[in-house]
Order: sequence, then C-alpha cells, then structure tokens
Amino acid sequence: MSIDSRSSIRTTATSVTSYDDDASMRSGSPQPSVYSMTSSIRAASYRHEYGRGVNNYSDVYWLPADDEELDRLDLQHRMFQRLMGKYPAPLHDILKDDTPEDPKRALDLGCGSGGWIMDLARDYPHCDCVAVDLVPMQREDMPPNCRSEVDDINFGLQHFFNAFHVVHARLISSGIRDYEYLVDHISGALRPGGLVDILEFDFRVYGPDRKPFTIMPNSNAPYFARWMSLLNMAVRQRGGSPDAANSIHSYVLEHGAYEDVIYREYFIPTAPFMSKRDPNYSYIRPISETFRDDIYAFLQSGRPILLASGLCETVVDSLAQNAHDELRDARTVSYIRVENVYARKIQQPAP
Repeated sequence: MSIDSRSSIRTTATSVTSYDDDASMRSGSPQPSVYSMTSSIRAASYRHEYGRGVNNYSDVYWLPADDEELDRLDLQHRMFQRLMGKYPAPLHDILKDDTPEDPKRALDLGCGSGGWIMDLARDYPHCDCVAVDLVPMQREDMPPNCRSEVDDINFGLQHFFNAFHVVHARLISSGIRDYEYLVDHISGALRPGGLVDILEFDFRVYGPDRKPFTIMPNSNAPYFARWMSLLNMAVRQRGGSPDAANSIHSYVLEHGAYEDVIYREYFIPTAPFMSKRDPNYSYIRPISETFRDDIYAFLQSGRPILLASGLCETVVDSLAQNAHDELRDARTVSYIRVENVYARKIQQPAP
C-alpha cells in the first residue's frame, strides 16, 4: 500500500477584474464581522456543548475550538508537512522579496491552531501574517508579525480585497456554506500574481480500490466509514459543504482569475496496516500512525455535531468506540482522500 499523489497543471488565459488598491482591510462586508481580540471577547467566543467548547459565533461550523481540538490540529499540521512538504513550490518566490511599495502579506482562512500561519510568519519575518478564525488565536509563541482576527468568512472577504500575496485555507469546508463563492472572494483578496493554496477532504472513507465505501442500512462497511458518513450528513444538515473537496479543482480551474493551476490528491492510510515488505514502508508507517492518532481525537471532536444532529448518544458513542478499536487493530485497509489545489492569480495586463 502506498500514499498516492497525483498532480496536474493547467493554465487559463482569461482576464481578471481589478480591485482598488486602497480597499479597506476591515470594511465592506455585507455584515461586518471582524472585531479585535480581548480576554473578554475570547471568553465570549465559546460555549460548551456536549462536553466540548464550540465557537459561539457560527451555527454552521460545529467542530470544537477548545484546547483539546487545537492539540489535534497541531498534530495534524505536522503530519501534513511530512506528507506534502511545508509550502507549495511558488510560495518562496512570491514572498522572498519585500519592497516598501509592495509589502508582503499572507492570510490564513480558518487558521485553527495557527500552525501553518505561525510557521510562515517565522520563515518570512518581513511578511505581515493575518490568522482568521471564528475564535481568536491566542498563543504565547505568536510571532510579532502575526495577528489574529475573528471573522465568519461566510459573510465575504470584501474587507480583504487586493491586500494579500498568499491566501491559505485548510479543512474548513464543514463551516463554509458556499465554497465556490469563497474561491471567488479569495481571487479578490489576492494581489495579481498572488498564490491561493486550498486543501480539503470529502468526509468519506475509501477502500483498497480507492473508491468510497458504500454505506447502506445494515451494511458491512467499516465502522469508521459509517461514522464518517453520519458526520457528512450532520455537516450538510448545518449548512456546511462536506463534498467541497471534490469540486475545488474545478472551482479554481474554471474561475478565470487563476493560472498555473496545480491539483494534487493523496490517499492517506487511516492506520498502519501496511507490510514491512512495502518499499515505502519507512515513509508511510509514521504518517499512518500520526494520522490514526489524529482520527482518534477526531472521533471525539465530531461528537457534538453528531449529537446536535439528533442521533442517539448511545449510537454515537458505540460507533465511535467500535471505529477506534477497528483503527487500533488496523483491521481494515482504508484511506482518507485529501485534495489540494494551488494556483497563481493572473497578472493584470500591462497598461
């Protein structure tokens, strides 16, 4: 068994609408939603639901935002770095130079624990880095060139238009009502030549044939696949976009504002079921072990939204425990499919 990475490059050549260089960073949203961080605001940003701290700002995104979840996201961030590398190839050329007339800026949408944006802030100390999420990011190790803003990006990104050289989004589809609309607004937030980098998964579990398990009543599908199917349903019920991963390539490719579009997909083993005879064993094994730990925590993270969807507590807890045991024993060959797209915003034609 191996982790698959499949890449393609396609180029578009259509024009892009220009945006005012003086667009405000904090005004113009249909419903202004950005506010500065204070300790009282941080406390007001959470509420407790089914034993976990969830954001108090959006009815769509219902995965936790508490310390336990942030620890999980830090673990996940390290796994993605090992799997995919630290940054997309064009990023360094975009951010390496800084000039007074064009100071470099990067935006992380749905920053979570802040692992990605804080790495970027440290690696590019001249770059102004903005971390956006539904709860404020408050970490003692936050670099001085990184700041946290609270925002529900479902309201739009007009207040960020034409301001950033890099825009990053990772695993936020469960909280996004209209992902195509978001991709469009990201193009507005980017400066010409800027980089968008998006990564999502589709809330399905895939079998050895790289096809999703079919979930039917009384089916013999693996427990984790059944649990993920219920999570997909719960996310959809709250207005999120659990299937957005399967469309992000076309959203970017067909938009008209992007060029040099790169698509990559990875099938990540849910448990270390591979044989030592596998030629990629030394590479795959630690990734699969880390990912299994991530999933263990994710089984708990998904509990509030599953219970809020109307499922019985006994059913949810029993299925999660069976999925945990299934993964612990590496009984099933299964994968999570992760899809990544990065592209450049088309340079405006010379006057």
